[in-house]
Amino acid sequence: MLDWILLAAGVVCAGVGGEFFVRGTVGVARWLRIAPGIVGATIAAFSTSGPELSVAVSSAVAGTTQIALGDGLGSNVVNVALILGLALVVSSIKSPRDAIRRDFPVALSVPVITGVLLIDGMLSRLDGLLLLALFFAWLAHTILQARKQRGAPSEPADGRRQWVAAVWCAAGLVFLVGAGMLIVSGAKGIAVALGIDPFLIGTTVVAVGTSVPELATTLLAKLRGHDDIGLGTILGSNIFNGLFIIGVAVVIRPVRVTLAELALALAFGLAALLLAFPARSGVIPRRRGVYLLALYAGYVAAVLIARPG
Repeated sequence: MLDWILLAAGVVCAGVGGEFFVRGTVGVARWLRIAPGIVGATIAAFSTSGPELSVAVSSAVAGTTQIALGDGLGSNVVNVALILGLALVVSSIKSPRDAIRRDFPVALSVPVITGVLLIDGMLSRLDGLLLLALFFAWLAHTILQARKQRGAPSEPADGRRQWVAAVWCAAGLVFLVGAGMLIVSGAKGIAVALGIDPFLIGTTVVAVGTSVPELATTLLAKLRGHDDIGLGTILGSNIFNGLFIIGVAVVIRPVRVTLAELALALAFGLAALLLAFPARSGVIPRRRGVYLLALYAGYVAAVLIARPG
C-alpha cells in the first residue's frame, strides 16, 4: 500500500513541480530578457538532470562507471523517444531557429563522438576532459547568444516580480526532483511485489523515473504553449547527460568498455534525434511522436533481447 501511495505522491509532485517550473522559467526569461528556450536548454535542463548526475558521481566513486554510462545514455533515449514523443502526440512542435542551429547539431554529435572514443575499448580521463571541454564550449556559445539577445526591457524592472519568478523555479525544481525519487521508489516496490523481472524494472521504471523532471517540464510547457522551453529542456538535458555527466564520471574513474556494450543506447539515441529533427519550416510534425514512441518500444525490446542469459 505504501508503494502505491509513493507512486501517487510522485505523480502529484511531478504535476505541481512542472506547473511551478514552467511559470518560473517564463518569468526568469522575461527578467533576463532572453528567449525562454535558452533558459530551458541551460537552467531547466541542468537542474532536471540532477538525478542522472547523482547516479553518475556515486557510481564512479564506487568504481562502477558503467552504471553512469548506461544511465546517461539510456536517459537520452528516454528524453527524446519517449518524452518528446509524448509531447508531439499532443500536437506538433515549432522549433526555434537557434535550437536548430545550436542545440540539435551538438546533441546529434554526442553519440557519434562517444562511439569514436570507444573504438579503443576504453574511456580514459583524457576522453572525459575532451567531453567536458566540448560541453563548456557549447555552454559558452549559448551564454554569448543569450547576451546578444538581450535588449532594452519592454517594461520597468519589478524586483518583487523577479523574486517571485525565482521562487517559482526553485519550488518547481524541489517538487520535480522529489517526484522522480518517489516514483522510482514506489514503482520499484510495486514491480517487485508483482514479481516483475528486476532487469525489466531497471530498463523501464528506473530510466523513466529519473527522467520524470524532464517529462513533467516538457508536457506542462507544451500544454501552456511554451514549446521552446520543453524542447530546450530535452536537448539541453541530452547534451548535459552525454558530455558533462559522462565526462565527470570518466574523469573520476576511467572505464574499460567496448563499443558493442553501448551500441544499442548510442544507435537508438542517434536515431531518435534524427527522427525528431525539424523540417525546413522548423516544425516537428505530430506524426513524428508516434514514430518516436514506436522507436522507444523497439529500444526496450532490443535491450531485453540482447540481455545475457
